[in-house]
Amino acid sequence: MAFSLKKLFGNKGIEGEAVPAKQKLTAAEEVWDLAKTILIAVAIALVLRMVVFQPFNIPSGSMRPNLLVGDFLVVSKPTFGYSRASLIYPFTRMDIHGRVFASEPKRGDIVVFKNRKDGNKDYIKRVIGMPGDTVQMKDGRLLINGKPVQKEFLGMQDVICDDQPVPAPTYRETLPNGVSYLVQECAGDDGPLDNVGPYQVPMGRFFMMGDNRDHSQDSRVTSQVGYVPLEDIVGRAERLFFSVDGHKAKIWELWKWPFAIRYGRILDKVE
Repeated sequence: MAFSLKKLFGNKGIEGEAVPAKQKLTAAEEVWDLAKTILIAVAIALVLRMVVFQPFNIPSGSMRPNLLVGDFLVVSKPTFGYSRASLIYPFTRMDIHGRVFASEPKRGDIVVFKNRKDGNKDYIKRVIGMPGDTVQMKDGRLLINGKPVQKEFLGMQDVICDDQPVPAPTYRETLPNGVSYLVQECAGDDGPLDNVGPYQVPMGRFFMMGDNRDHSQDSRVTSQVGYVPLEDIVGRAERLFFSVDGHKAKIWELWKWPFAIRYGRILDKVE
């Protein structure tokens, strides 16, 4: 014999409370319910983007060979605290100054910053000079406070220079605090930025350089970048989450995407 709770209790719950019948939403109510869900999701995403992590992609080769065009990475914002650079457009242009929960980047960190001299665009470079440092390039050799930075020649390697694969000298550079990374020299030691400086880094500002030394617009070009204030730093680049070689597949060539993805770079730590 079939057993029915409804027959036993009627239209009431176990505790004897009436259970309201579920009403069917109208079309307008369904649309509003969907819109609210989307708005809440967007709001959460924006808060996370401003407070925790922000995704960025690499559009140029100024950080080769360590970061490649088509790399997608996440930038940690809590690492250095928050300023107007932590906000989203158009609030990044607000006339507010300072930083809360502030801490300074370390020498060798790869950071994203707002370049106020170039339309507030996002730049990604390596921190080379700290406040108060003297930075100079002499015959392709980096000097910090008058002392040459350790530079080991690794040989001629096939790299991309002016969008063409060519053999170029590659070095391993090691900063005074032990941070080590590769640098690429498309023009050897005779590039236009291989004999510049000395630069005296003001207090509260940082000297940024790209690892692709002959193809990087950075703090060595004072009219275009110059010294970067702490409040203009967005955050520290932490880890790649995707990488694709745009030379192998255009965005509309879906059938080529599996062959263009750099699978070996996914989830790599940014160093």
